Amino acid sequence: MSLTRWDPFSDLMSLREAMNRLFEESFTLAPRLVGEQRGFPIDMYEQDGNIIVEADMPGVAPEEVNIQVQGDQLLIKAESRREEEKAEQQFYRHERTVRRYTRMVPLPVPVKTDQAEASFENGTLKIRLPKSEQARARRIEVKGEQPMLAGETGETQGERQ
Repeated sequence: MSLTRWDPFSDLMSLREAMNRLFEESFTLAPRLVGEQRGFPIDMYEQDGNIIVEADMPGVAPEEVNIQVQGDQLLIKAESRREEEKAEQQFYRHERTVRRYTRMVPLPVPVKTDQAEASFENGTLKIRLPKSEQARARRIEVKGEQPMLAGETGETQGERQ
């Protein structure tokens, strides 16, 4: 008969993993049950002085998308509705009636919302947000005295005694 040592930390890790699974399932599965998906994949990058956001939103029509800038956050919402049941159809599963997508993304810099543009093509939303002038990089000139070289004391020759 062999003896194995009891490790109390292994039980704690198992409990921790179980709690993590419980919280993940509670918060991520619940919205899916009601047809809401928390997010969709996005890319955000800078190009020619603009912040560009591209989001994959398959199955969504352009008129179903709502985009807002709230402070330094970009909010993208979409609600996709499908046709209602027809009398001659007998569904065994009907999961595609309404889907809601929501994504709040922090913007890296201030943007000019009045010049923002959005387009939708082949299930991909593309948003162009021009950077605000205050967010653009600019060179700042440093003013001040000339540095003294080694051996200089700052006195002129007439001041020496």
